[in-house]
Amino acid sequence: MTARLEIFGSKAATTLVKHINAAGKVVTDSGLPPATQELVKIRASQINGCGFCLDMHTKEAAHAGETATRLNLVAGWREANVFTDAERAALELAEQGTRIADAAGGVPDEVWTNATKYYDEDQLFALVALIALINTYNRLNVIVQQPAGDYQPGMFG
Repeated sequence: MTARLEIFGSKAATTLVKHINAAGKVVTDSGLPPATQELVKIRASQINGCGFCLDMHTKEAAHAGETATRLNLVAGWREANVFTDAERAALELAEQGTRIADAAGGVPDEVWTNATKYYDEDQLFALVALIALINTYNRLNVIVQQPAGDYQPGMFG
């Protein structure tokens, strides 16, 4: 499979990705636990069918010490007993935020309220920004059919 556009060779794409990554640095430095960040990226990427992001974030999570059991159970997090209540709240917010077009009223109040039990305001903003950013990357990669499978941890920074 080859991509419809050569993202990594395009000046416009390189500039855009640089700015998205700069926004992502705010999330990285927010105090939102790194494991939670990767779980959220993985779950949104599963929902959106983004193989490139799944390849990247499962490998990055494993490289950072995430267990195969937890990585294999992200899609079934509701039935899995390997996630904390805080991670569950973040995964639910990620699902609702990713599927926002399917929800007539947006993210339900009870989902938001549950997340506020585990995260302070800065972490909540970081979580919302993370959901928006990974959905942006998912859409870019899915639209151009960016191939997956060759990612190596640390490849982009």
